[in-house]
Amino acid sequence: MAKTLIHNALIVNEGIGVTGSVLIEGEIISEIFLKDVPEPILLSANVIDAEGLCLIPGVIDDQVHFREPGLTHKADIYSESKAAVAGGVTSFMEMPNTNPQTTTQNLLAEKFKLGADKSLANYSFYIGATNDNIAELLLTDAKNVCGIKIFMGASTGNMLVDNPDTLEQIFKKSKLLIATHCEDESIIRENTKKFTEKYGEDIQVKFHGAIRSAESCYKSSSMAVNLAKKYDSRLHVLHLSSAKELELFQNNIPLKDKRITNEVCVHHLWFEEKDYETLGTRIKWNPAIKTHQDKVGLFEGLLNNTIDVIATDHAPHTVEEKANLYAKAPSGGPLVQHSLNAMLEFHRDDKISLGHIVYKMCHSPAIAFNINKRGFIRKGYFADLVLIDTQAEWKVSKENILYKCGWSPFEGVTMHSKIVSTFINGHRVFHRGEFDEQKRGQALQFER
Repeated sequence: MAKTLIHNALIVNEGIGVTGSVLIEGEIISEIFLKDVPEPILLSANVIDAEGLCLIPGVIDDQVHFREPGLTHKADIYSESKAAVAGGVTSFMEMPNTNPQTTTQNLLAEKFKLGADKSLANYSFYIGATNDNIAELLLTDAKNVCGIKIFMGASTGNMLVDNPDTLEQIFKKSKLLIATHCEDESIIRENTKKFTEKYGEDIQVKFHGAIRSAESCYKSSSMAVNLAKKYDSRLHVLHLSSAKELELFQNNIPLKDKRITNEVCVHHLWFEEKDYETLGTRIKWNPAIKTHQDKVGLFEGLLNNTIDVIATDHAPHTVEEKANLYAKAPSGGPLVQHSLNAMLEFHRDDKISLGHIVYKMCHSPAIAFNINKRGFIRKGYFADLVLIDTQAEWKVSKENILYKCGWSPFEGVTMHSKIVSTFINGHRVFHRGEFDEQKRGQALQFER
């Protein structure tokens, strides 16, 4: 069995940063050395000199839209998993609003086949809820599927679940993690009507946060949390975008004991209302980017552990689609290649520790979703690892963007850390801009 030794890296893992070496045998971390490495191992292993570099577990992104099947002019599983790997993301969980939508067991199985054939990263796929597919949802294997996705807000056409009886039954009967997109559709419709009456089709994108308001998010998130408490459901509220929603969650119990968890996405930490002036519909997301106060509140929630996970909601559209007028421009943007780099910029500015970034992007998703043997640098775990040079300056540009859509809201931003290598199941898939695509990722397994 091939042996690889990542030698003399600064290992950041489980709240500690220490210089050491990690031995990989096959797919697994077989040993961690915090002192001298035995000479026989130095002689027998492929030694990677990591002095001056930081080694962290691979990032686990629990919310991406890779657009396959049916929307592959925007993105596909191969292209976006490649971008993810270049950004230090070793595992992803992909959403069901493709074409066709992933709302049956057969369609879910087809998604997993696509993942096995095409994905460079490890993968799982959500099954999507509708108003009438509860029988399909209850057939889902909790050990092999990350969760059920409920759109409690019309972000994705006819996948809106707005039947109260259906919601009650899903929360009551599901043994699987339920992940929710929370925005109240009635409030959004009323706000849209008001702005349309005033501006017609010439609504400016700067009003997006007022239309898809904090009130709409809070009302819908409250409903989800109340249902989860009523039935003791396992709930994960996706992409919090307002500070007020933090009132609904606890930070005084360990993550492993929480039945109700949540996440924040990188764009809600990075951008704010004023950025619509320069970036326009390129930063039109659902839920919307909101006020400076919301951004500050979300960051505080991240630091005090009211927020559990950092994700991306990576959702690419073409430049042409995003260039439409506000009402016609689709919501969503590409992020998965740059999420870790963006968080490392916050670290450089002393806003968050490197250990806390690792906790929220690597450890916490593994804990919250009960992922088997991933998300940590531990003996016996899969060797999903990322080497980072925290002293490497570079600029995001079209020349180094790997998304199929070819653009990023971070274009022109100077980053000060660079992903050097990404290992997935012990295989170095990415190294200094080059890819070794001899192996594909694996389907995630869940300890449930």
